[in-house]
Amino acid sequence: MNKDNPDTMPTEEPPRWEITQAEDVFLPSVRVQIGWSDVEVAVESGLIPPAEAHTLWAAWAAPGSPLRVAAGGMAAQGAAVPTAAELAQEDQAASQPAVPGKRPPLDRGPAFSFTNTLYYFGGMLAIGAMTLFMTLGWELFGAWGVFVLALGYFTGALLVAGNLLEKGLRTPAGILATLAVCLVPLAVWAFQAGIGLWPEGSHDSYRDYHRYIDWRWLTLEFATLIVAVVLLYRYKLPFMVMPVAVTLWYLCVDVTHMLMQLDGFDWQFTRDMSLVFGLATCGIAVWVDLRTRAAENEEDRQDFAFWLYLFGAIMFWCGLSLRDSDSELNKLLYALINVFLVFLGAAIGRRVFTVLGAIGVASYLGYLAYRVFEDSLLFPFALTLLGLGVVALGIWWQRNEAAIHDRLVGWLPAALKPLARNE
Repeated sequence: MNKDNPDTMPTEEPPRWEITQAEDVFLPSVRVQIGWSDVEVAVESGLIPPAEAHTLWAAWAAPGSPLRVAAGGMAAQGAAVPTAAELAQEDQAASQPAVPGKRPPLDRGPAFSFTNTLYYFGGMLAIGAMTLFMTLGWELFGAWGVFVLALGYFTGALLVAGNLLEKGLRTPAGILATLAVCLVPLAVWAFQAGIGLWPEGSHDSYRDYHRYIDWRWLTLEFATLIVAVVLLYRYKLPFMVMPVAVTLWYLCVDVTHMLMQLDGFDWQFTRDMSLVFGLATCGIAVWVDLRTRAAENEEDRQDFAFWLYLFGAIMFWCGLSLRDSDSELNKLLYALINVFLVFLGAAIGRRVFTVLGAIGVASYLGYLAYRVFEDSLLFPFALTLLGLGVVALGIWWQRNEAAIHDRLVGWLPAALKPLARNE
């Protein structure tokens, strides 16, 4: 109340729930459709505490929940209802410039649907036909004939990808652009063979490229990586990273073969090189992931790191798991590394680490169960209890996943905390 003016009266603005109640928004027949981004806005506004927001969303979006709507789902009346975040984004795009410092949501890629399944199935058939299933019949064209055919397919795939991209069909465009990248090693091999620069050796046919380890493939792999980076910069389609990740895997084993000279095969050296290359690939994936999340342009905020994480984690974990040791301390260290992978995957939202780490921990627990109950009738019962214990752990984890995630994020270094955010 202002004492200088006796005519002023204290006014109290009615609470928002009273206003909305007058608008009949609390009727049982009223339904709304919201997304996680809407909950995040409420958290940023101070309307919902972060811990409660995660708990609510985990309950609403849990598989089997009646409130969960499938991707591309329809409202109860049969009409698609956009979320509040989508409407706000459309209004902002139509009437206002982008707010400085406010980044668009990270695009995790296309949803799993029947249409996308057809896209990827057809695309992988075409990629497999031009890579894995090459036959001696192609060599009837000669090196220069194969080079012209590969160059023609390469050009055609990029032209179609560009046309699809202009029409907004990003998923099939990404598959066609990926096909173009997969044709690079074929064209390089044909060109080298045509000018007589292919090194002498046992593997002088391109169909051996995906079958045998050989240092002669290094020129194909380096050329593929260079062209893939250029095309990724041009088209910016995440699926194009898949051949990059595969090529890094090939590069790992072929460099190992080159360092071992031309003859012999050192299994232990190959295993250790896989571990090192896996770590390096995961490091590249983290760098790509951080740059992606920090990007201001929506096109640059797609999940380009997925395939690098996948192949890097598999290379590292296989190299680690194939190490054999009679030391109980080393076996315990292996289990602890896998526990770390489980929590790392949960913290940064990369399930490949969690899955591989869980397999490693389960194998170590199985080893302990066998060692304790060796040659005992109790071993099957011990293994059964171990399996049920893992199931119970999974149930507990699912119920407390949001709180666990929040706690793990707090343990991450400051430089890696952006990996745990979805915005």
